[in-house]
Amino acid sequence: MKLYENRSRKSPVVAYECGDDSITIKFFDGSVYLYTYESAGNANVEQMKKYALIGHGLNGFLTRFLSKGAGIKIQHDSEPIILN
Repeated sequence: MKLYENRSRKSPVVAYECGDDSITIKFFDGSVYLYTYESAGNANVEQMKKYALIGHGLNGFLTRFLSKGAGIKIQHDSEPIILN
């Protein structure tokens, strides 16, 4: 996974990985979600990839435009990520 630049320094997103038809996003609390064309829609996934690459706006997009069920939870670490 690539570290999310987090230009606002307020996002709970810490890392991401883009696939051909998906994006996987890791959050500060250790949870990892997979968003696919099928679960979130083609246009939404492509927009998430753009926000991930520029390091800004990804979490805002997720909270404003996607329903809770759009991402598939694939992992939850027991420990949150500590950023220095």
